[in-house]
Amino acid sequence: MTISIGNDHAGTDYKFAIKEYLETKGFTVINHGTDNSSSVDYADFVHPVADDVENKTATYGILICGSANGVAMTANKHQKIRAGLCWNKEIVHLIRSHNNANILCIPARFTAVQQAVEMVDTFLNTEFEGGRHQGRIDKIPLSC
Repeated sequence: MTISIGNDHAGTDYKFAIKEYLETKGFTVINHGTDNSSSVDYADFVHPVADDVENKTATYGILICGSANGVAMTANKHQKIRAGLCWNKEIVHLIRSHNNANILCIPARFTAVQQAVEMVDTFLNTEFEGGRHQGRIDKIPLSC
């Protein structure tokens, strides 16, 4: 399975920890994020991650910035993306099981690195329940 990951300067340490965790589990990781703490614009790495997920180059995406609000808003502009902002494993479980989220957005300034890694594990190991939730998801995209 391939995971596309992107981060701004607030999420660099988180990205490296998550990337290491994923690679030890056998995942392929596409890195679209910055590798240092110099200020960058989050949209510059969000769009490539969202494109990877939309085009099926990656199965899922992970985005990390200070609050995760900007990355979630930007990713959700893409028609086939369902990005969820999460700060604990319980919310991660719900965005996968009820919303079939395909991108996890992590707020680096409000979570610990280990907590973020655990949220990624939950994200990747939670199945979409389908059923009554599918009809709701079908109503998300706007027709152009």
